Amino acid sequence: MGILSRASYVIRSKVNSILNRAEDPTETLDYSYEQMRDELQDVKQGIADLTTQKKRLEIQKRRLEENVEKHNRQAREAVQQDRDDLARQALEKKNSKMQQIEEIEGQIAELQSTQDSLVEKKNELQSRIEEFRTKKETMKARYEAAEASTRVSEAMTGVGDEMDDVGRAIERAEDRTDEMEARSQAMDELQDTGAFDDALSDKDSIDRELEEVSSDREVEAELETLKSEAGTGADGDGSGSAASTDEVESELADLEAEVDTADADEDVDVADLETEDLGAEDVDAENR
Repeated sequence: MGILSRASYVIRSKVNSILNRAEDPTETLDYSYEQMRDELQDVKQGIADLTTQKKRLEIQKRRLEENVEKHNRQAREAVQQDRDDLARQALEKKNSKMQQIEEIEGQIAELQSTQDSLVEKKNELQSRIEEFRTKKETMKARYEAAEASTRVSEAMTGVGDEMDDVGRAIERAEDRTDEMEARSQAMDELQDTGAFDDALSDKDSIDRELEEVSSDREVEAELETLKSEAGTGADGDGSGSAASTDEVESELADLEAEVDTADADEDVDVADLETEDLGAEDVDAENR
């Protein structure tokens, strides 16, 4: 098989496949029925034309018959008047008209035979059309029922195009929901770890830890003060108040000393870090 033959075969097969997919059986049946009705109408039109031709021949035959009678009358009158020549002419015309009548009768007989044949074909075609119409309606009903059943089955099993779209939409919604939930949890985790505070505040982790320690100690000191006040409530007001005041001042002094120590440690750490940075810069300069 040559290249052109193969290409032609492939093209014809593709076109046939496209036509098969685009073809609607109900429309095809209706079109076939209309074609048959058109053929029946053509047959009827042919019978009508044939009948018209036959009627024209019959009219022409009657006129010729009238002429034959006329020529007979003329021949008799000529004989009575002893005009044999005129009688002979009249008889010749009569014979000519008789021959034409015979030819026309033969044509009329042929037309009648053709007309009878066409009428039989018309009746047969009409019967076939009626039979086809009944079968067409039955096939259309079966096809529409099968099509409806297929649509219902596809909708129930979820294999239809619409159900596929719905399924994909649900999957996208689930993925989007999972993504938003994961993002929300991540934001909560960052909030709990103080990542957002780090970005918005100038304090580092050491400052926050010191603040927490200081806050805890203040709470403990206040708790101890409350306990002391509760324990010495039965003693005199003057001695209890003096002892409580001394204890509070002592604890405050201790807290201030601890804070000063922590600040000093922080300054030392910062100085060490700066020293390390300078050393690293010197090393880089030497390497260069």
